[in-house]
Amino acid sequence: MPDQDHGTAASSDRRGPQINRSVILSQLLFGSAVLSVLTLIQWFAPGRLTDHVMFIGVVLAFVATGAALLVPWNRFDKRWIMILPVTDMVAILLLRIETPEMGLGVLWFLPVIWLSTYFGLTGTITAVALATLGSWATVAIEPSAITLSSFTLLVLLPLVLSIVAASTHISSRRDHAQRTLMRKQASLLNEAFVSARHHEQLLTEVLNTVTFGVVRFDRDGVITFANSAHTRMHDRDSALPDRPRHEVVYQADRTTPFREEERPFFRSQRGEAFDDVLIWVGNPGEDRHAYFMTSRRLVDARDGSFDGTILVSGEVTTELNAISARDDLIASVSHELRTPLTSILGYLELVLDDDLPDHARPSLEIVERNSNRLLDLVTEILSASRQASKPLEITPVPVDLGTTVLQSAESLLPRARERDVVVDTSGVRNVLTVADPFRMRQVIDNVLSNAIKYNVDHGRVDLALRQQGEELVLTVRDTGIGISGEELPKLFEHFFRSAAVRNSAVHGSGLGMGIAREIVRKHGGDLTVESTLGSGTTVTVTVPTRAAT
Repeated sequence: MPDQDHGTAASSDRRGPQINRSVILSQLLFGSAVLSVLTLIQWFAPGRLTDHVMFIGVVLAFVATGAALLVPWNRFDKRWIMILPVTDMVAILLLRIETPEMGLGVLWFLPVIWLSTYFGLTGTITAVALATLGSWATVAIEPSAITLSSFTLLVLLPLVLSIVAASTHISSRRDHAQRTLMRKQASLLNEAFVSARHHEQLLTEVLNTVTFGVVRFDRDGVITFANSAHTRMHDRDSALPDRPRHEVVYQADRTTPFREEERPFFRSQRGEAFDDVLIWVGNPGEDRHAYFMTSRRLVDARDGSFDGTILVSGEVTTELNAISARDDLIASVSHELRTPLTSILGYLELVLDDDLPDHARPSLEIVERNSNRLLDLVTEILSASRQASKPLEITPVPVDLGTTVLQSAESLLPRARERDVVVDTSGVRNVLTVADPFRMRQVIDNVLSNAIKYNVDHGRVDLALRQQGEELVLTVRDTGIGISGEELPKLFEHFFRSAAVRNSAVHGSGLGMGIAREIVRKHGGDLTVESTLGSGTTVTVTVPTRAAT
């Protein structure tokens, strides 16, 4: 309520000068008309001005004018203002009594319009009644002067004044309604503006609080907003006082520079949309910073037209450096483990080639089997570390993918027989494609070995390979332990192993599926997994029949 009271008081403060100005203008108009009449009388009939009745009329007119100028009418009730037009009408009556032949009845229109405009229906009725009575009173003072023409005037003048008063009243009401409507609309617009300004300030404060950069371009590529985080990053990496602006921005491998037109900033400025483009700012050997950048196109809600872009950038220097340090550590440790493991396996082979006591050979074979498993894990980790440090490359050539699948299944049959797992390859067809045979064999070996490794004893693995349009579809379905829906999205993360696997005796690094999917996607295809905990898993590999470009 205080806000409402304040608004009412402010409105009253604004209306006060308006009321005073309106009163002064209306009364000055009448005073000017009376002054003009006096000038004419002085010119044509100077003796009339000495008449007492006319003198009183003139005095009343100028007293009313002086009151209009001096009295602060906004401090009084509106009805007190009616004194002025009523006084004017009395002055007109006195002037007409003395000079009926000058046609001063036209002056009635001024107070009639004033009363009809500002005092509603009451003012209209009052104005018409007083003007009519005044006209009739002028004639009644000298009945002998009544003629047919004056009688007609007695009827027409009140009628015309009534029409003018009614028209003025209706027009005034219409204007008042329009002004009221405009004030309400202006108030609504002002409230909408204040609300929009508040939301804009709130959004700006929120965007200036976040740690990632936000830049908005309009449809012409001009920056219309940049939050504090973007400004800080830009100032640090583009205009440091101790070194010039970076002229080269590097790609994810940290060594290949972007061409200027391919930089994410300029692509977003041109209106392009993209996701998670990694850039490195800073020359090799200097203090460098990494950013992920995403751009989105904006659409005008009114007509769906392009309305600019939003560029979001987040610094990931610490995270990427930590990943690099982790990979370097893993690679170093794995390399140090691989050398003695290779030596151990070599000596085990020599020992197993000799004649051994019957009780010693089984124990040494267990040592050899576990050493080979450990060597496989170390080799897999080293492979993942190398692939993380350099882009994956493929060499597509014509290849029969069906033959590759059958060869992989044949190589893994001994492992399947150990657990009585049936591997059914009857659904595999010979189909030609263009792919990297070594990399595709790596994918198939990984998927099929998982299907056998994480299966149940006396389980089953079904393989099917078919051509579907412009794609080859390989399906590997097993009856194994499966994976829960909550863990399924994490399956392709490095070093991830499900809870069921961690609680079992099955060994693994958690790297294979991520590498396999990367290889398939490099070929232009995809690798997807469907699984139900305790019921088995289905892996689907799709690759195009032509090499990816």
